[in-house]
Amino acid sequence: MTLLLVAAFFATALLYASVGFGGGSTYSALLIISGVDYRILPAIALVCNVIVVTGGVVRFRAAGELPIRQLLPYLVTSVPAAWIGGRLPISETLFVGLLGGALLVSGIHLALQKEQSGSRSMSRIAIPAPVGMAIGGAIGLLSGLVGIGGGIFLAPILYALGWGTPRQIAGASSLFILANSIAGLAGQISKLQDLEILAMAVPYWPLPLAVLFGGQIGSWFASRRLSPSIIRRLTAALILYVAIRLLLRWLESF
Repeated sequence: MTLLLVAAFFATALLYASVGFGGGSTYSALLIISGVDYRILPAIALVCNVIVVTGGVVRFRAAGELPIRQLLPYLVTSVPAAWIGGRLPISETLFVGLLGGALLVSGIHLALQKEQSGSRSMSRIAIPAPVGMAIGGAIGLLSGLVGIGGGIFLAPILYALGWGTPRQIAGASSLFILANSIAGLAGQISKLQDLEILAMAVPYWPLPLAVLFGGQIGSWFASRRLSPSIIRRLTAALILYVAIRLLLRWLESF
């Protein structure tokens, strides 16, 4: 492990925390580019995810911007699905392809996202609870497979549905990421114990420390409302860069 990788994790956490996400997909991508065994990537990324978004969940809850009851239909299926995804064996080629695709979608979403008013939501579109459960389950399964929290996919859906104010959606996304990351991590750890390679992740202990400090600074930026559009574009640029790197690597495997 190099200081460059630690610095990249720090910067990723700073950028993601400033726009309300955890950064799990980018952590995994950075580890792949660094040549780390793909089987331990999701566990490392999910630990970092939990560290980054926990503080956000606490802050949104304290501010009364965390409508848990509204989020329950999504969570009730996403959490077990994330655990199942974490348990499923997956080839390196499929893992890199799924992760690269997830990053590409995430980067495009952030790059094209428009400014939202912080005090009101759009007209709300009511959807049946089973539809919310299906959405949550699909995102949760992908989250567990590739070591992401899934908030980057949930947020645009909630915006399109007029689910709440931007701050409520950010709070819901943070809780969704936290719950799925914990469930996915539990599944990944079970799988790694079966493979007897869990100890391979131990030397990467500086990475959680890096995201702890980066996430705190990113949250400070968010609370000070410092150029959110510029920070979001920088985050999108980072995501798209690593997405292209991964997808090129994936194409070379054929």
